[in-house]
Amino acid sequence: MIQPAQRMNALSSSVFTELAEKKNKKIQAGENMIDLSIGSPDLPPPESVRSILSKEVRKEDQYGYSLKGTKEFQEAVVYYYNQQFDIALNPEEVLQLMGSQDGLAHLALAYLDPDDYIITPDPGYPIYSACASLADAQLYTVPVHEENHFMPDFEHIPIEIIKKAKMMILNYPGNPTAAMADLNYFKQAVSFGLEHNILIVHDFAYAELVFSNQNPLSIFHIPEAKKIAVEFNSLSKSFNMAGTRIGYLIGFPSYLKPLADIKSNIDYGVFQPVQKAAAYALTNELAYLKHHRSVYKKRRDVFISVLHEKGWKVRIPDGGMFIWAKVPAPYTSLSFSLEALEYGVVVTPGNAFGAGGEGYVRIALVQEEDLLKKAGERLAALINKY
Repeated sequence: MIQPAQRMNALSSSVFTELAEKKNKKIQAGENMIDLSIGSPDLPPPESVRSILSKEVRKEDQYGYSLKGTKEFQEAVVYYYNQQFDIALNPEEVLQLMGSQDGLAHLALAYLDPDDYIITPDPGYPIYSACASLADAQLYTVPVHEENHFMPDFEHIPIEIIKKAKMMILNYPGNPTAAMADLNYFKQAVSFGLEHNILIVHDFAYAELVFSNQNPLSIFHIPEAKKIAVEFNSLSKSFNMAGTRIGYLIGFPSYLKPLADIKSNIDYGVFQPVQKAAAYALTNELAYLKHHRSVYKKRRDVFISVLHEKGWKVRIPDGGMFIWAKVPAPYTSLSFSLEALEYGVVVTPGNAFGAGGEGYVRIALVQEEDLLKKAGERLAALINKY
C-alpha cells in the first residue's frame, strides 16, 4: 500500500472521529441528540441575499470561471469596512478567498519554508497549527489561558523562535476561547511584528458577534498595522453564508500577492452568483447584523443562565459564538464530552484545539433558544452527578 505523506499524521483527528462515530450511532438508534459541537450557523442568510443568489444562478452566462474576485466584491468589502469599523481601504487591498480557512492554509504555503516558524495560540482553531504541517514548516505554540485573558504573551516567546518566525496568528473574538482583545493588545502585536519582521495574521471571522458595549476591533484600528499585518474575514458567521465559501484577506497588495499567486495555481475563483450575493450583503444588509448579534446574545444568555442556576459557573463570553467551559473534576475534556453524549448533547473536547485546551469543552450556540435551554438542563444534570 502506498503510504500518505508524513504531514498527514498531524492532520488526522481521532478525537473528532470518535465523537462523530458515537453521535451517529446514537442518532441511528433513535436517540434525540442536540449537536453543539460544530460552529456552523443554523440560520439562513437574509432573504434578499438568497433571492439574489437564486436569480443569478438562473442566468446562462454565470457558469464560466470567475478566476478572481470581482471589482464589485472588492468595493463592497471597502464599503463594509468603512461603515462597520471606520477603516479606509482601497479595492487593491482586498483579496477574495473561498473562506478564511482556505486562505489561512494557503497563506502558509505562500510564506513558509521548512526552517521557518509560525507562532500560534494554544488552544487555537485547528487550522492554525495545521498550517505548519501543510507547509512543512515549524510550529511554536504560545499557551493562552484565563490568567492572561487568552492572549499570547509576546515577552515569553523565546528569542531563538522569534529569530526564525515569519508569521504569527491571532484571533479575536476568539475560537475556541471566545476571548476579546483590546486596542492596547493590538498595539503590542503590531509593535512585536514590526520589531521582529514577523507577519501578524489576524483572523477576524467573528467580527460581528460582539455582545458588550465594546465595538468590534480590527487590527487595522492600529495606524501602523498595514506595515506588518493582514486580516482575514468572512461572510460565514456574519451573514450565515458558511456553505457558499466566500471570504477575503485585507492588507497591503504586496502582502496579498504571494497568496494570490498560490490561489491562481489551485482554483478558478468563487462562483460569480455567490460573489454577487455577497457583495449585496456587504453593502445593503448591514442593518441585519444588529439583529444577528442580538440573536446570539439571547442564545448566550439563555444557555448561560440555565448552567449558572444549576451550579455550573462557566465564564460568560463577550463575543463569538462559543462557550469555552471549564469542566469540573473528575472529568477530563474527552471524558466529559463522551459523558455528555450519554445525556444527548454533543460538545467538542478542549484538547481538540491543542494541549492547552485540556480541562475545557467548546459549546457552539448553533441551536434555537429552546434547544439550548434543554441542552443546558441536560449538561447540568451531568454536572450534578458529582
